[in-house]
Amino acid sequence: MDVKTETGEYLVKLARFAAKKWINEGEKPEPLKPIEEQAKLTTGVFVTVRKIVGNNSDLRGCIGYPLGIGPLYEEVIDLARDSTLNDPRFPPVKTDELDSLIFEVTVLTPPEKINFVSPQELLNQIEIGRDGLIVQYKSNKGLLLPQVPVEQGWDKEEFLSYTCRKAWLKENIWLKEKIIVEKFQGVVFAESSPNGKIEQKKITE
Repeated sequence: MDVKTETGEYLVKLARFAAKKWINEGEKPEPLKPIEEQAKLTTGVFVTVRKIVGNNSDLRGCIGYPLGIGPLYEEVIDLARDSTLNDPRFPPVKTDELDSLIFEVTVLTPPEKINFVSPQELLNQIEIGRDGLIVQYKSNKGLLLPQVPVEQGWDKEEFLSYTCRKAWLKENIWLKEKIIVEKFQGVVFAESSPNGKIEQKKITE
């Protein structure tokens, strides 16, 4: 997927702008103008928020749509709210936190089902630094973005196991049961520091 630098910068700026509006005023903002043409496309997207704590950045929220449900700019406006105020893992972001947060937007390719007959065949079709994963078993479903295993230093087995755990499944279920696994790719743009320069992040193992 080719996402223009201007589009990535626009989406990250929009995420911060929208989050500030949601947090401070409780209202949905109008999109920043002019709207980048690519930002009018419909595809999956995630908004991730990280908080700078000393020399580290800790996850503060991450919500997204694996499949597009509307124009990217509309999705980012809504996800800016959900990633800062409605992520059930964290308390709502407060106004005085905004200047310590880094906003990140990941634009996704459509998920592709992996066909496999054995655990090893499944692993052979996963590439760390390229693929994100979606795991489904019965009514349970979980997703991890492609940058996560790189940031955590996981190998393929760990990545798959943690994605299963994200779906509230046993980590080793993929060794024993026939689960549904999809993979996708992502293009990531993020602030280099709170309110800082926006750059495309290279996902490399």
